[in-house]
Amino acid sequence: MTHDHPSSSATPIKAIILSAGQGRRLLPLTENTPKCLLPVADQPVLSRQIDALLTAGIDHITIITGFKADLIETLLQQRYAAHPDIKTRFNPFYEVADNLASCWIARDEMNGSFLLLNGDTVIESALLMKVLNSTPAAITLSVDYKNTYDADDMKVQLDTEGWVQQVSKIVPPHQVNAESIGLLYFREQGALLFRQSVEEALRHPAELKSWYLSIIDRLAKQHLVRACSVSGFRWCEIDFIEDLARAGIIFNL
Repeated sequence: MTHDHPSSSATPIKAIILSAGQGRRLLPLTENTPKCLLPVADQPVLSRQIDALLTAGIDHITIITGFKADLIETLLQQRYAAHPDIKTRFNPFYEVADNLASCWIARDEMNGSFLLLNGDTVIESALLMKVLNSTPAAITLSVDYKNTYDADDMKVQLDTEGWVQQVSKIVPPHQVNAESIGLLYFREQGALLFRQSVEEALRHPAELKSWYLSIIDRLAKQHLVRACSVSGFRWCEIDFIEDLARAGIIFNL
């Protein structure tokens, strides 16, 4: 059985990075700077994500912007002018909607196979390669494990074969097996199903306040989402100021 891989798949794998939010929990650092441009070991979060993707052979990258979008565009012009397939899409709803709306803005990029990455998850390229070479499934959810999970963790329940049964912040403690790190891999069938689900969901105004993982949770009920463990690889989610210091230690190598 062959695995999808950036160098061997018929169409290049794309990446979508959701970076529209301000990151208010990081104020005052994000008063005039979007969360994705905060430095981790002297390099912006977004640059670390892009560099990891490029190293993994993925150079078709779409960044969904919102808050202070011009600063993100300037960074791309300064650092990635030689990569014409790295581009931005502006989400005008970033103040009033959650990241499901950013997925809607990116929906016409959701063909073939693609990675979806939260704009506040710093990752290393070796982690990406593990996910790209994971056991084939329509949708692959990257997960890690720890002893206890807090209220803010995106908690995951798995069955004994590694299929995701539910993913949300409110999975009951006795059902939690892992946490989502904010990186998904959609192979072709999964990409189509996810896009259709995003388009359907946003016909309902209440869904503006939804996270895209609410859709992944629904698709998991149809036995479509398999977990890929990234335990042992370097990653860090930047939600609070103390996370920046932790990420700096993890990535200061």
